[in-house]
Amino acid sequence: MKYEVSEEARRATSKCLSSFSCLTGEKLDLCAVEKCVNGQVHLLTCRHNGNCSYRHPFGQGDLCMCPVRKELFNKYQI
Repeated sequence: MKYEVSEEARRATSKCLSSFSCLTGEKLDLCAVEKCVNGQVHLLTCRHNGNCSYRHPFGQGDLCMCPVRKELFNKYQI
């Protein structure tokens, strides 16, 4: 299944290092959202240690600042 996100989210995610692989539906390198607060703050547990311009260490996990990843979670709960 391919996922759809707004053009606004795509444009705002200009530093994506994985060429939007999260939208293919394979979810191979998609970090898991452990907690979401008000649809704005997304705390992650990542399956990989690769570089991501939008992932920032926060406590025991990571904070996601990726507009596409946030929209995927808020829209599809993935």
